[in-house]
Amino acid sequence: MKHSIRIFNPDLPIMRLPFEWKGNLLEGHGRFVNHEHPFNDSFLEVLKWQFMRNPQKAEKTGDNWRLQPQRTDFLTSGNDCMVWLGHASFFIRLAGVTMLIDPVLFNVSVKKRLCALPAAAEDFKGIDYILVSHDHRDHCDAGSLKLLAQLNPEAMYLTGLRMKTLLHSLTGSNRIQEAGWYQEYRTPEQLNVYYMPTRHWGRRGISDTNKRLWGGYIIQGAGKTIYFGGDSGFGHHFTDLATIFPDIDYAILGIGAYKPEFFMSQAHMSPTDALQAFKNTAAKKMIPMHYGTFDLSDEPVGDPLRVLQQAGNKDVLAVEPGEIVQL
Repeated sequence: MKHSIRIFNPDLPIMRLPFEWKGNLLEGHGRFVNHEHPFNDSFLEVLKWQFMRNPQKAEKTGDNWRLQPQRTDFLTSGNDCMVWLGHASFFIRLAGVTMLIDPVLFNVSVKKRLCALPAAAEDFKGIDYILVSHDHRDHCDAGSLKLLAQLNPEAMYLTGLRMKTLLHSLTGSNRIQEAGWYQEYRTPEQLNVYYMPTRHWGRRGISDTNKRLWGGYIIQGAGKTIYFGGDSGFGHHFTDLATIFPDIDYAILGIGAYKPEFFMSQAHMSPTDALQAFKNTAAKKMIPMHYGTFDLSDEPVGDPLRVLQQAGNKDVLAVEPGEIVQL
């Protein structure tokens, strides 16, 4: 029988919840687990994916659809706004506080960006908070974080449990707050930020699978509530979210890197699953992300957005990188 414990950051408050929560489950060898749908780290499943035929191979090869980044004044306008930077990266100014979520400003390893960043990387100055949802390299990019640390030496980093050592090694900063799920970070009184559950996993090397926690965020300020869903498969946490936060203005949800679904569904949602997750959160608007920037899976680049748009949901706001969403 595996030994397991529950942990959280004792320096941060746990939210008042309509259910019992004693902290994140940490099992044998110090590895975090999802509270439902345990992650299946099977090498055989990886091999099955790599050797199976992709039924959309020809379509993928011929898919010339690309995102169309826009150059706007979001960094200098001073107005509260939200801007997608591509993949899962967002710039948000809320209640006058500026933040970046999962900033990936360059290529990631051998994966090249399929769309340009809508601003020069060197222009991201004066950032108050940098949120890093988990340790995967397409969300926690070494080059981006090193540059941002040089440009923003006073920035505070908000992340998950046991991420501090990694972030300190990349940024040199000690201004790092680690949270467990359902914990609130220490922020200025005009802003509230909470770390929320996702159905995912973590790894950066060979032997560190699930040694660092993964999650999403609720960000509140100036009368607005924004949910950043992080990387996540479908799960009951979206329904729980609507109970805890019944007035979400924007749900930012991933729709890409989802095929083949037998393998990807435990970590990423399909566009159809994302629409159901959006419905379950009872949010007013959905902003899709995690597509069109890096080629990470079997579907054609434009497939996630096409599938999403075919559903015809008027409350889905598909934006281009750089496009300003006023808050």
